[in-house]
Formats: sequence, C-alpha cells, structure tokens
Amino acid sequence: MQEQKIILSEKDMARTLDRLASEITERRGDDENLAIIGIQRRGADLAQRLKEILDARLGRKIPLGKLDINLYRDDWTNLTRQPSINCTEIPFAIESASVILVDDVLFSGRTVRAALEAVLDFGRPRRVELLVLVDRGHRELPIRADYVGKEVKTFENQHVNVLVRERDEIDQVVLIQD
Repeated sequence: MQEQKIILSEKDMARTLDRLASEITERRGDDENLAIIGIQRRGADLAQRLKEILDARLGRKIPLGKLDINLYRDDWTNLTRQPSINCTEIPFAIESASVILVDDVLFSGRTVRAALEAVLDFGRPRRVELLVLVDRGHRELPIRADYVGKEVKTFENQHVNVLVRERDEIDQVVLIQD
C-alpha cells in the first residue's frame, strides 16, 4: 500500500508560482531576450502559467516554447516501455535568448541534461537558467536549479508527483512512499 503526503496544495502551488515569477522579474525582468521553455509535459504546463504571470507583470509577451526530451534521454534503450513522444514547439529564435527552462521535479538531473542537449540543437542561447517546482535531491549529475519552488528531502524509494489541473484536474504535489 502506498502512503501519500500532500506537499503543496492548490493554494500553495499558486503562491509558489507567483513567488517564482517574482524572482524571475527581479533577476531578468529588464532582459528583452527573456524566453521560457517548458519540458513536456507538466513542466510545459507550469511554464504556460509562469508566462501568463510574467506577461502581466512585465507588460509584454514573453516567448514560450515546449520541449520534448524523450529522444535525448540516456536511458531510453533500457526502458521497459516505449517513451511517450510529445511535441517540441520553439516558435522563437534561441540565438542570444535568456532561456528559463521549466520542469516540475528535479531529481537525478538527467532530464535537465537531456533538455540542455535538445535546446542546443535549436541554437546557442545567451544563457539558460533552470526553474523547478520541486527539488527532491539525489543528483547523479552536477546540476542545480536557479529557481526552486520547494525543496523536499526524500528517500530513494519515494516519489514526488506533481498534479496539474490541465492534465489531472487538480493542482497538487504529493510525496508517495512505496
């Protein structure tokens, strides 16, 4: 039987995204080359929400992209099932952009490594910063987030599930014990 603990409620998630948008505004608000790329699937949903907050705060439209990293994974040949391929949409020039790469959970760092490789196939951005809703530790690669919604200390046998209303009909972050 799986034990579940709610880490972030719907209100907590909204507050956290608002705070993360404030941090971006403080650091990069004056950067006219600011762009956001969300890692498919839930990272892309969170990126859309951040974009909407930033558009309102900055008084301009921030370019938004969606990135599928499945073909860049270093473990896809070892997976027991076929990876689910999503679309990549980057409707702006990566060259010289200040990209905020958005993901839901930072764990081993392998997803971020794959995302960086995928982004570089589109061009060379001026900078790439990482924003994650939850950092659960246990890195296998030397990667850290520039913007973190919540740090959660976990054990290897635990999972962090981010649920978003766009896909799951609820906003919630849950820690699951196997």
